[in-house]
This record gives sequence, C-alpha cells and structure tokens, in this order.
Amino acid sequence: MVEIYDQGKVDEQQMTYVIIASRYNTSSWIFVRHRDRNTWELPAGHIEPGETAMEAARRELFEESGAIDYKITALFDYSAWHNGKQGYGRVYFAEVETLGKLPEFEIAEITMQQTLPEELTYNKIQTSIFEEVKRIITIKD
Repeated sequence: MVEIYDQGKVDEQQMTYVIIASRYNTSSWIFVRHRDRNTWELPAGHIEPGETAMEAARRELFEESGAIDYKITALFDYSAWHNGKQGYGRVYFAEVETLGKLPEFEIAEITMQQTLPEELTYNKIQTSIFEEVKRIITIKD
C-alpha cells in the first residue's frame, strides 16, 4: 500500500528513498532495468548518509539514466510497505533534455515508453506513484 503526502509533510530525516519520474523531451517516460532483474522501474534509489533528498535525486537520476541536462522538481512525499517494512521517500519529476552515456553502475539499460511497462519491479508501488505523478503534472501543464 502506498500513501501520498504533500511535499514537505514527511520529515526528511525519516526518508530513505527517492523516486524520479522522468520524461525525455516532453514525450517519453524513462524506465530503467537493474542488472540483476528482468523488470522495469522508474529511476530511484537510497538517500546516502549526509545527503539531502534533492542531492540523492540528482545523483540517482544521473547514475540510472545518464541524464545530464534536466529540470527537476519535488512533487510529493510518500510511504510504502515493502517486505513487511514501511519506508518513506520523496518523489521528483524531471524533464530531461539531454542523456549522456549510461554510467557503469547497477543499471543495464533504459527504455523510453509512453505508458508503464507491463513488467514492473515493484508493480503496486510504481503504478501508484506513476499515476499520482501524471495527475499532478497534468494539473500543472
């Protein structure tokens, strides 16, 4: 189950994760495939010690997609249950204009899609997050 909160409602000290819903050239969504999986997910990752959520979002977006020219905005906070634990995080929206070479970290490949891929790593979490991002950016556009 995913709970959505207004951005800033969750204490950043409680957050362990960031998700970056990223649109490339205003039309296609960026999804990534981890080297150890056969499923797709939004660029995301853990907030490192001493790092703000925004710093983590920028780092993860680059590491997982190779994005080098983009505008990024915090959209909302969330909590989700995964493997019996509740975790908190912040969701960002990035308008990516330029992708560089994919760094050699944990991501094997990226894909551009108009909708969510069928094979998602965290199906319920990713679907809820993606739908909320689309709802918010539709209001802002």
